[in-house]
Amino acid sequence: MVKKPWRRLEIEEVIYNADHWALLKRLRLEALQIMEAFEFFHLDTIVHGSIARGDVTQRSDVDIFIPYKVSSFIVETALEKVGIPVNRRLVVQATPTYAMKAYVEIGENTSVSFPLMKMRKVEREFYEFGGGISIKNLRDDLRVPGVDKRLMLIEPIENGHRESAIVGLEGHVGKLLGISVETVLDRVHALLRRDEVGRTGVFIERELSTDETFEMALKRFADQNPAVRRRLTSLS
Repeated sequence: MVKKPWRRLEIEEVIYNADHWALLKRLRLEALQIMEAFEFFHLDTIVHGSIARGDVTQRSDVDIFIPYKVSSFIVETALEKVGIPVNRRLVVQATPTYAMKAYVEIGENTSVSFPLMKMRKVEREFYEFGGGISIKNLRDDLRVPGVDKRLMLIEPIENGHRESAIVGLEGHVGKLLGISVETVLDRVHALLRRDEVGRTGVFIERELSTDETFEMALKRFADQNPAVRRRLTSLS
């Protein structure tokens, strides 16, 4: 079930029990294994979302992101070298104005993604909005603040986290997270709209064949779709 945005104003503290800490440790170790595979190839990565914030559940995803354009051959080689199997490879473009991204699905709730085009500021800051940490942060057992899909600000405390609604406080949240208020407003708009109309579709989502690279797929889409071609060249 999709979490709905909350509009309440009060602040609540959530205390983690032993099972929660054990789950967080397990998911972070899984993320670290993947990130170390890329570290060997000198690729910077972040893990974002609840694993970075600490508010994990049994349904939490392990989402690893490479925050810049990179050769898909290097990405897939890095995973292959350490024996991490790939289930599916997909190209996804949320809207015509967003960068097309590569998604390498490792498991049902585990994936690696990276942009196939230059990203706009609001796209780059998306990962800080939700909370993102580097491999060094992960090794240091750092948890960072970020906003979940309910539009609740999650702020780590020693024995859990503090949460509060962000609607109406976008400027404060932007300063706290070190991102622009435009990014916060963009995410608030998107998540509130999803709450009103249900899960929205994506502009492009396609699984790659076994003999197809991400770069080949991007070129094919750019050749065939004017909107993709415009987005590809708009920030070049």
